[in-house]
Amino acid sequence: MDVWSAIDCELGEGARWVDGRLVFVDILAGRLLTVSADKPADPEELFRLDVPLGAVAPIQGEPGRWLAAAGQGFALLDEHDGSVIWLDRPVPPTSRMNDAVCDPSGRMWAGAMPYDSTPGAGVLYRVGPDLAVTPVRTGLTIPNGPAFTADGRTMYLADSAEGRIDRHAVDPSTGDLGDPAVFATIEEGGPDGMTVDADDHLWVAIWGGSQVRRYTPDGRLDRVVDVPTPQPTSVCLTDGRLFVTSAALGLTSGPPAGALFAADGMPPGRPAAPFVRAQ
Repeated sequence: MDVWSAIDCELGEGARWVDGRLVFVDILAGRLLTVSADKPADPEELFRLDVPLGAVAPIQGEPGRWLAAAGQGFALLDEHDGSVIWLDRPVPPTSRMNDAVCDPSGRMWAGAMPYDSTPGAGVLYRVGPDLAVTPVRTGLTIPNGPAFTADGRTMYLADSAEGRIDRHAVDPSTGDLGDPAVFATIEEGGPDGMTVDADDHLWVAIWGGSQVRRYTPDGRLDRVVDVPTPQPTSVCLTDGRLFVTSAALGLTSGPPAGALFAADGMPPGRPAAPFVRAQ
């Protein structure tokens, strides 16, 4: 695995394949970044907020506009005019939004985590097509992911602090969430950002483990990819290429911590599902 972009992210996250390019965030700096998915390059900054930016999703039919999980809630970002429209801020000031992704039906699912990692203070939220924000799971600590199968009927959700990945059944038509079942546990390091490949295998960045792991749908570990930095944070599969963001947070060894990495010879992934607004 090689450095694709030698950026020094304090907390890189949220890698997504959007319109043939890679987008990702530097959470604590509030930056939305993009880089070519075809050749190594320095990233371009698309947007900057004055609050932490957990993750974004493109909005269907609205190029350059994003639904963001940021600060204490959710906002619409327009990279053309720099505008920010806040939708809801349900999260207390002791917490912030973390990772987020849209399911194949176009709803956003986003975790909020406490700054001090208070056990059980994390919450998973869902944003519907009407932009209404609903808490759908409490009692978490550092929710990460989520990631969905192609049919939208299964959601994987990591709790990094607990070293656990849960699996939920999802009703694609309503967004109703089934009870969690433990899918995998991580003994060394913690599960961070995740994605599901074209064969419905789950790929997981292992914070503190210098690895990306792939799990079969029945929960069997079947592949490990070493990452040359201690804190890989999120994963994205394009057309045969694996991208991994990382974090320099808390490290003193310097580069390549915080860089964006890539490796070829991987199975294909799927472009990021967009957020679908009600018309």
